[in-house]
Amino acid sequence: MLQLAWAVAFLALAGVVVLIVVNAASSGSGGDAELEEVAAANTVFRGIPQHRMVLGNPAAPVRLVEYGDLQCPVCKGFSEETVPPIIENQVKKGEASIEFRNFVIIGPESVPAGMAMLAAGEAGRGWNFLEIFYRNQGTERSGYVSDEFLEAVGKAAGIENLAKWNRARKSKRLEAEVTRTTEEAEGLGFTGTPSFAVEGPQAEGLQSIGAAPSTGDLEAAIAAAG
Repeated sequence: MLQLAWAVAFLALAGVVVLIVVNAASSGSGGDAELEEVAAANTVFRGIPQHRMVLGNPAAPVRLVEYGDLQCPVCKGFSEETVPPIIENQVKKGEASIEFRNFVIIGPESVPAGMAMLAAGEAGRGWNFLEIFYRNQGTERSGYVSDEFLEAVGKAAGIENLAKWNRARKSKRLEAEVTRTTEEAEGLGFTGTPSFAVEGPQAEGLQSIGAAPSTGDLEAAIAAAG
């Protein structure tokens, strides 16, 4: 009877563990091809011009440059809280544009993610891709950045010629671009993401703002550079 009781208790405990694992796997925590918040993400940039990874008028007097890693949870937080006021004000008013550049620091998966984003930028949907990726971001270095996930994000972002995008996102050309901007960020002295720089008529070339600035810091840097 005692052995039977232990067996029943063990099976009950195993059932609880399985339930916890299943619930965790289906909790919508991101990183799978069943994407969330696609419609909301695509409305964010409606009516704002995109030229590759430059959002806003490319001829705006000031350009704000963000160096980020698509796997970075802090970058995701900035996309939700810190950057939107800049887009709603300075970018929409034509006072500044904002450009996203890859700064790979988290792991190898960030490279194909960044290449896919750049290819989406060439299709005019780079910021849509970035926003949808962030809203469905998985745990960093967990292996979630698969072809299936990237293709789901690309399709949701509204890329029309997916075959062309798929070829571009695997090209040596875009891989070299990810390497170049990562080295550029390192040359500016950046060690974490997101980091920001600004260029404009009153700035000395591409001028560092630093890592994780506030919205107020970004607004002040844009004003000073213009």
